[in-house]
Amino acid sequence: MSDTLTLRAEISALIARRDFAALKKKIEPWLPVDLAPIVADMPLEELAMLFRHSSREVAAAAFGYLAVDAQRKLLRQLTQEQAAALLNALPPDDRTAFLDELPLDVAMQMLALLSPEERKVAQSLLAYPENSVGRMMTLDFVTARPEWTVGETLAHVRENGADRETLNMVYVVDESGRLLDDVRMRRVLLSPLEKRMSELFDGSCPTLPATDDRETALEMFRKYDRVGLPVVDEFGKIIGIVTVDDMLDVAAEEATEDIQKLGGSEALDEPYTTIPLLKMVRKRASWLVILFLGEMLTATAMSYFEDEIAKAVVLALFVPLVISSGGNAGSQAATLVIRALALGEFTLSQWWRVMRRELMAGLALGVILGAVGFLRIAVWSQFSDIYGPHWLLVATTVGSALVGVVLWGSLIGSMLPLLLKRLGFDPATSSAPFVATLVDVTGLVIYFGLGYLLLRGTLL
Repeated sequence: MSDTLTLRAEISALIARRDFAALKKKIEPWLPVDLAPIVADMPLEELAMLFRHSSREVAAAAFGYLAVDAQRKLLRQLTQEQAAALLNALPPDDRTAFLDELPLDVAMQMLALLSPEERKVAQSLLAYPENSVGRMMTLDFVTARPEWTVGETLAHVRENGADRETLNMVYVVDESGRLLDDVRMRRVLLSPLEKRMSELFDGSCPTLPATDDRETALEMFRKYDRVGLPVVDEFGKIIGIVTVDDMLDVAAEEATEDIQKLGGSEALDEPYTTIPLLKMVRKRASWLVILFLGEMLTATAMSYFEDEIAKAVVLALFVPLVISSGGNAGSQAATLVIRALALGEFTLSQWWRVMRRELMAGLALGVILGAVGFLRIAVWSQFSDIYGPHWLLVATTVGSALVGVVLWGSLIGSMLPLLLKRLGFDPATSSAPFVATLVDVTGLVIYFGLGYLLLRGTLL
């Protein structure tokens, strides 16, 4: 870490002194991929100066580490020729991700800076649906023919592999470009030079259609534990690859989106610190209004039991306790089920397993909270007459209601995400606040319904 800070400080000092000859000499021994994360958090003015006086490879590698807003500001500090050189040097997938975040008119200006060949690549990738595999793939991969020997393949890799994004896999194709198999480079390196590539096939070559969404791709990476997966067209021809570094970004974005939805907000789709304030307010306000209207049903439910509350005011004391316990239990269940769904721990056809587990868990949790609530009233009644002569019935009502509400909250919280998934919606939409609001209303009905049954003839 200290070496990294030292290098960054030395580069900054050389830029400040305008000693660009020494700057080039300082960064020359470093590989672009190793230097990029070290310099990416430098001030934009210094970074722009570095980009002007370093190789295209260093600039392209560091550019990918910047936030979109910083990327746009940086490009504005470069000349048109320098910006064009940088955009042409970017990996196709990184460039597509950058262009995809820009307004249409700005993106068209950026496309105009590309060379005809790179513009064609960029336009072909942008033609795929948003959040699809095609938008994420890179065209930098190595292919071989099945009749080639290992020696011929290695010679081909040495000649053409310098600018490829990854060399972990060699993709073997026939004369029409149809993917036959992929072979790990480790196996190629350890095989006799005279052995043919077709003899290294193992028949295990998972592929991704270009039109698949990125969540499907993420599941494939988790399942097969690959560094990269080939992307094929409808004819089985390889047209690109998706690499694990892109999948790490997707995993982070999906987790962030789910967490934001679980918190009762729309997904921000932008960093919290850079999203415009009004846009953030709009995304948060919509769900707050919905939840507020939902909570109004709680007031409606309480007004329905107005007579019971008037006769047994003591019941009103425990309304927040009972309904919040149900909401908390529902929020727990919803969070656990949504995360388990995202990790593929079960399928929708196994909903009965989830229901069975939540029935048992909800009952156990309800009994625990019900016992705590009963004991609280019982102990307090030994030192105070706040609950009156019928404290035992009040304690029984509260304890029983807690069992029922917590059990009901657990079931609602676990089943609602599965229902939404079945209907084709995002399960994270059944956010914890939404589940809590729903359980609040039904919890009141359970609480006062039990109160009416147990206290009828005494307090009611």
